[in-house]
Amino acid sequence: QVQLVESGGGSVQAGGSLRLSCVVSGYTRNNKRVAWFRQAPGKEREGVAAIYSFSGHAVYADSVQGRFTISQDNAKNTFYLQMNSLKLDDTAMYYCAAGSPYLNGDLSRRNYNDWGQGTQVTVSS
Repeated sequence: QVQLVESGGGSVQAGGSLRLSCVVSGYTRNNKRVAWFRQAPGKEREGVAAIYSFSGHAVYADSVQGRFTISQDNAKNTFYLQMNSLKLDDTAMYYCAAGSPYLNGDLSRRNYNDWGQGTQVTVSS
């Protein structure tokens, strides 16, 4: 059974940093794509970053490019989202998701079948 467990959310002032973690277990395929999505109240869930577990290739949404970094520790089956220079607009529930790396659309919600429960990030002024 695939399980994704996020941690690391919290409250931070604008300009600050947080690192989210996602432990992935039960995934039989070595090659997968893991992404971070976020959803603010009243808004659609949007993809912010994705990484291909085999190559380490990463992609980012324009809104977080240069501020967020997605990475992985294969030995720990853990994926990270380092978030720097946080803005008020970054406030959301953040979700980790895993799926096939062969589907078009790195940050498309429909390409991810397995999801974590989410971790809240709140940025204040």
